[in-house]
Amino acid sequence: MRIRATVLLTFALIVGALPVWGQTETPAAPEATVEPEATAAPEVTAEPTPAFQLLIPEVIESYPHDPDSFTQGLVWNDGTFYESAGLYGQSNLREVDLATGEVLRRVDLAPEFFAEGLAQVGDRLIQITWQEETALVYDTETFELVETFNYDTEGWGLCYDGEVLHMSDGTPTLYTRDPETFELLNEVPVTFRGESILNLNELECVDGYVWGNIWQTDLIVRLDPATGVIDRIVDAAGLLTLNQRAQLGEPGAVLNGIAYDDEEEVFYLTGKLWPYLFKVRFVPAPTQ
Repeated sequence: MRIRATVLLTFALIVGALPVWGQTETPAAPEATVEPEATAAPEVTAEPTPAFQLLIPEVIESYPHDPDSFTQGLVWNDGTFYESAGLYGQSNLREVDLATGEVLRRVDLAPEFFAEGLAQVGDRLIQITWQEETALVYDTETFELVETFNYDTEGWGLCYDGEVLHMSDGTPTLYTRDPETFELLNEVPVTFRGESILNLNELECVDGYVWGNIWQTDLIVRLDPATGVIDRIVDAAGLLTLNQRAQLGEPGAVLNGIAYDDEEEVFYLTGKLWPYLFKVRFVPAPTQ
C-alpha cells in the first residue's frame, strides 16, 4: 500500500538510511523500548516527539522541460522560471518559458564551475557552485555578472525568504547568510525526530519555512530554519510513472527543482534531465 511505502521512507529518514528510488529492501523493525524501573530519583518528563505530516504532490498540470538541463536550482518569477543547470563544462543560468519549456536567455559558466542552487534577491540572481566556494551574482534584467562572493563549504541549495538566504551543503546543517554580503549569520542542525538528516539539496523558502529535496530520493521535506526541525515529508515518487523513469536512463536523473508561486499557492517540481515540469499542491497522504 502506498501509505506503507511512505511510512518506510519516513523510517529510513529517521535512521539516516536515505533510500534511492527502486530500493526494495525493507528496513528492520526497531527494537522494542523497555521502560526503566522506578527509582528514588526525581521523575523526568521526556519531551514529546515532534509531530510531522506525510504529504504527496497532487498534480494540477504538467509542462515540457529541457531534458538536457541538469537542474540544480529553480526560481519562479511572475510566469517565468530562472533555472540553474549543473555539470562541469555544461553549467549555465537560464530563463525559461513555463508553457513551452523554451530557453529564452542563457549564460554559460566557465568550465571550472559546477552550478548549484539559485535564489533571487530583488533585481539580482545569486547562483552558488558545488566545490568552487564561489557564489555568482547576476543582474536579473541583463544576466550580466556583477559580483562574486566566497564561502568555505560546498554549495548545494539556496533560497531567499525576503530577509536572509538559506543554504545547504549536503551536511546536516542549514546555513543562514546575509543576502547583500553572503556573510554567514547562523547555522542550525537539520533533524527529524532527533536524528541528523544528510543530503538536503535544492531549497525553496515559503512562508517562513524551508522546503528541500533529499538528494537521490523522492522525498521533499519542510523544516523550520530557526530550529532545523523537519515537520513535513512529501513522498513525490508518484510524479513519474515506471515507464517514464525507465526512459530517463541516466542514474543521476533524480528529483531536483522546487519553485513556489505565492499567488496561486502552488509548487513547481522537476528533476535533473527530466522532460517534465509539474505544477502541484501538497496534500495529505492517503491513510489506507
